[in-house]
Amino acid sequence: MDGRDGMRASDSDRTAVADRLRVALNEGRLDLHEYDERLQRAYAARTYAELDGLLTDLPPVTPVEHSALSPVTSAAPPSVGDQAAPMAGVTARWLAEVWLPYLKVIAVVVTIWAVTSLLSKDLLYFWPAWVAGPWGAVLAVQTITGLAGGEPKRQAVKRQRKQAKRKLRAPNPENPPPAP
Repeated sequence: MDGRDGMRASDSDRTAVADRLRVALNEGRLDLHEYDERLQRAYAARTYAELDGLLTDLPPVTPVEHSALSPVTSAAPPSVGDQAAPMAGVTARWLAEVWLPYLKVIAVVVTIWAVTSLLSKDLLYFWPAWVAGPWGAVLAVQTITGLAGGEPKRQAVKRQRKQAKRKLRAPNPENPPPAP
């Protein structure tokens, strides 16, 4: 045996390599075809050497806290209150994105029902419940699973990445693009 390289890999080792390959695919370092080939080879690998060979041309993963996309913070460590406020804002924004379209549509259909009831001078059947009920139930399940699964934080990270990409693509006034 050649030390570690000749040792047999475990299922968790294969899964870790598969996760790293998925990250490389998401980063654009691998195309879908190459990712699929490497993933098949990862799950068929028997030794560490076979697994390591799948990652040799990929850079190591940079933790989010050391990523260039993470915002620059002050040198002072944040207090507990400072951490809760941004998280509350992220959660509130996510909840607004999920529920505001629903609330707007329900306001419109209830207004239509109220106007038609007034014009007919009779209290009509409250049909907006058929719009509000099922949709509201779906949103309630989505909200519960989203909050339990950390969806607000994922959306905030995705939003930060998009903003960083826009900043990189935005023309710099100090360095105008070359004339054609």
